[in-house]
Amino acid sequence: MAGNSQRRGAVRHHGKGNSGKGNTAGSGGRARKGLEGRGPTPKAEDRVYHKAHQAKVAAQARETARPKRTPQQPRGGGAEWVAGRNPVVEALRAGIPVVSVYVAEGIDRDDRVREVFKLCAEKSIPMLQTTKQELDRLTAGATHQGLAVKLPDYEYAHPGDLMADALQAPGAPLVVALDQVTDPRNLGAIIRSAAAFGAQGVVIPERRSAGMTAAAWKTSAGAAARIPVARATNLNRVLQDYAKAGFVVVGLAGEGDIDVAAIPGADGPVLLVVGSEGEGLQRLVRENCDVLASIPISSEVESLNAGVATSIALYEISRARAVGRD
Repeated sequence: MAGNSQRRGAVRHHGKGNSGKGNTAGSGGRARKGLEGRGPTPKAEDRVYHKAHQAKVAAQARETARPKRTPQQPRGGGAEWVAGRNPVVEALRAGIPVVSVYVAEGIDRDDRVREVFKLCAEKSIPMLQTTKQELDRLTAGATHQGLAVKLPDYEYAHPGDLMADALQAPGAPLVVALDQVTDPRNLGAIIRSAAAFGAQGVVIPERRSAGMTAAAWKTSAGAAARIPVARATNLNRVLQDYAKAGFVVVGLAGEGDIDVAAIPGADGPVLLVVGSEGEGLQRLVRENCDVLASIPISSEVESLNAGVATSIALYEISRARAVGRD
């Protein structure tokens, strides 16, 4: 009959062992009571034993160790900014290429500001009005005095393309390579001298070298618009490639074996390599030069400025070629 079945599970039992104590709480109820007051589960990155937390700590350590940019430093990896009334006026006077001029709202219009307005109108340079706070952000906190100029990114040539163009140019090819010249004013002066003495271009390394900043543009006195600058990832490999193409690779060094006025093969393709004023040429760069030439100077002077030394060497090469043509 119903209710008299002996099958397991067919009869309802009331409480544990029919003791009359009521139903036993299920496991779900016990688990809920155990979790009361603990709150939500922490995120993975907040658990000290979790890999996500370890990665977060490592990232914070890298950020802390990264050198901070000072307020006067220009932003890296983008267009350069010239900030301040006098620098902006000088940049416009020098004919440095400009994307646009930024003017802060409510700026006091002195003679420099009026000249900037006049030069922008004459050269059809766009002028943009912005807030002082936005100009602070754009110039990375530089002292802009309400005026700033944005320069375009410089387009560097490839050393191989520069070599090919030099070999196809009329006359004997002449290229200048720089090793650890970090002053942009020296770079600008060298570009100016290269243009004056008929060189086809300048090669600089990517690392430990000045780039085409506003200071370099200004010092070049407009020559940077006519002389290409190539950037090399490996300067020594560039020297080797130029040597294979028939260039005489001449290193300028104070202890050079020959006088710069007597460079062999000066009437043919020449690659003039110039080092920094302090350290000179690096060891591997010296080894990749065919000859080392020196400029005779007084014993009272230890060395010449890189820009001055390059000008003298280029002049001597130009004079030797002129004598050869005669």
